[in-house]
Amino acid sequence: MHALIVVDVQNDFCPGGALGVAEGDAVVAPINAMMGAFDAVILTQDWHPAGHSSFASEHPGRAPMETVEMPYGPQVLWPDHCVQGSPGAAFHADLDTTRAELIIRKGFRPGIDSYSAFFENDHETPTGLEGYLRSRGIGRLTMVGLATDFCVNFSAVDAAKLGFDVTVHEAACRGIDLDGSLAAARGGDARGGGHAGLSLLRLP
Repeated sequence: MHALIVVDVQNDFCPGGALGVAEGDAVVAPINAMMGAFDAVILTQDWHPAGHSSFASEHPGRAPMETVEMPYGPQVLWPDHCVQGSPGAAFHADLDTTRAELIIRKGFRPGIDSYSAFFENDHETPTGLEGYLRSRGIGRLTMVGLATDFCVNFSAVDAAKLGFDVTVHEAACRGIDLDGSLAAARGGDARGGGHAGLSLLRLP
């Protein structure tokens, strides 16, 4: 079985949002058009409590996009975004959420961020997505959404490490590109190099 994993297509990651990705809303129409071709559609949703430790506002003297060391490793500090229950945390209004069989919320633990749909940023604490996919007999995944170089990339690499057959459909993704992060993700340099079972469909 083949699942479409739609990563964080939320208002705060779209233009005008707290952490808006350039052309982030442009992914909505192609994602909606793809949904019918898959056996399952799964959405992920960034879901931070107010005062989350990854917010720059919680680190006096630090600015958004700076990197700090956390107990689990390096952490980019972000503007306050996707706060639980806020309009910014909601899915983009045009995203067809009615097809979703599962919504995975991540980043809800105050002391640790979560880019990947599979693990928190300690790379150990699971979100539960792997177990769901195994129980459904789903072995193939196509990743789309926001942002290519962070949550999509981390999700895709973790999925490949777990043995899933993974494709990132880049035409239905957009990236942040922080200090070369987009090129690193495309080149397989992020998260420790390329992985068997992971392929990238390039933008035309």
